[in-house]
Amino acid sequence: MREIDCRDMGCPQPVINTKKALEEMEEGVVTVIVDNPGARDNVRRFAESQGCFVEVEEKRPDFYVHIQKVRGKVEEKIAGQEEKAKKVVVYINSDLLGVGDEALGSFLMKAFLKTLLDLEKKPDRLILINSGVRLASEGSEVLETLTKLSEAGTEIVSCGTCLDFYKLREKMSVGTISNMYDIIQSMLEADRLIKP
Repeated sequence: MREIDCRDMGCPQPVINTKKALEEMEEGVVTVIVDNPGARDNVRRFAESQGCFVEVEEKRPDFYVHIQKVRGKVEEKIAGQEEKAKKVVVYINSDLLGVGDEALGSFLMKAFLKTLLDLEKKPDRLILINSGVRLASEGSEVLETLTKLSEAGTEIVSCGTCLDFYKLREKMSVGTISNMYDIIQSMLEADRLIKP
């Protein structure tokens, strides 16, 4: 049995560590130790979504999430999910994720893009519109993540009108400049459209 200590880790790191552990083993039990109910629930839901059997044990103040992987189950589940999601397009219309505090919105956007990068199945296209174009421009805190996504095969496109509005056309550092027709066309052709 293997143990992974994910205490003091922020979202989504416990789930990412769980995913990596499951990929490294054919079958058996892995125990993920977390220190808050949110991480406990996220790890449990992820493991169950991958066809694993899950049991949660509370040892105050921590939670021990025991995950049993049965040979072939996780691979079947992943293959089925990949078959369903043929063309995935992510549409981002702001440099912040969610509405409310700007610092939190910036942190959440970094976590969202980092998680996209850590996923085995990367999106086919990432569309940046309105203030979302700031993410692909000089000085962006997520420029390295977007560059790695691009290198991994994700096409990153920024709205040309938006770049002009924010005076960022010359500062765009990753991806290509696109237009509304192309953006709408790719959204219509997507098998799955994700808007965070």
